[in-house]
Amino acid sequence: MVVAEGAGWSGMGWQAWTDLDRIRARLDAGADPGSGEGSDPPPLHLAAQEGSPEVVAELAGRVDDVDAQDEGRTALWRAVYAGRPDNARALVAAGAHPWRPMMAGWSPGRLSLAGPTPDLFAPSAGGTGLSDAETAAAAEARRLIAALGDFRDLCDEGMGLACVAGISAAEAARRLEATPVEDTAPGSFPDDLSSHEVLYIVGAADVPGGCVISQPWGYVPSMPEVTDPLSVGTVCYGLYDNPKSGDQGCISRDGVTEDWDLYPGGEPSADDPADEILASYLYRDHAVAYSCAYAGLRLTDARAITSPDVWLRLPPHHYWH
Repeated sequence: MVVAEGAGWSGMGWQAWTDLDRIRARLDAGADPGSGEGSDPPPLHLAAQEGSPEVVAELAGRVDDVDAQDEGRTALWRAVYAGRPDNARALVAAGAHPWRPMMAGWSPGRLSLAGPTPDLFAPSAGGTGLSDAETAAAAEARRLIAALGDFRDLCDEGMGLACVAGISAAEAARRLEATPVEDTAPGSFPDDLSSHEVLYIVGAADVPGGCVISQPWGYVPSMPEVTDPLSVGTVCYGLYDNPKSGDQGCISRDGVTEDWDLYPGGEPSADDPADEILASYLYRDHAVAYSCAYAGLRLTDARAITSPDVWLRLPPHHYWH
């Protein structure tokens, strides 16, 4: 049975933005090509980041302004950020401007220079490029993401992480008043611990630039009771891969929680500073690498997280009631 398309854009899943016939049916039924459903981005923006070049070209030919902004960015910016170069090319062919200023100076063109397709657009007439620091940040992001690899298998049960700049694992243990776990033989650890006891156990490892506190099975390293003391005189980025709601980040600086409920590696806000927008792009969908990079940790592989140097037992009275 064929279900008739309704008016507007309601009921459109992400996959629908690759279906040219379906998009045309919606448009022919009166859907507004320039306005999304409810709080959704405009259709051209959704197609730019999720759809096909054919759908992008269709919508771009029907809107009043191919460079209309939503949340401080154009459809072309979204295509670049989402890693959809074919969609970006379709937008440029429809008249989109790669070098229009937006997002704290990160035009679509400048953003593309930091990513995997630096030759996506013709050079800017004004010579707008990356600074030496931005070029180095892009190179380090590629290196770090490749070094860490895929963490999806580690996060099935919800992984907690604290990335601390400038201190050793031994100093982290001292600050947390933690003691080494003596018996970590296979079959006895952590399976022999109760679900409550195991939350008091974290891994610790020295890495270039600082140390990592990790917990493959829980959120404790990202709690302020952990990140705040670790951050005295320095900075700590905490991460919890929540199985229900996704990655959650927090920042502690010099003993105080500075920000929380963050989305590391997620799409930035229009009012974010320039370095945060770049970091969000470079580490898109790589929350662990983002967390390490924020603290300036230069891991060469994932062993500091998957096989810590030492397991520590935290004093339980400090962490929850």
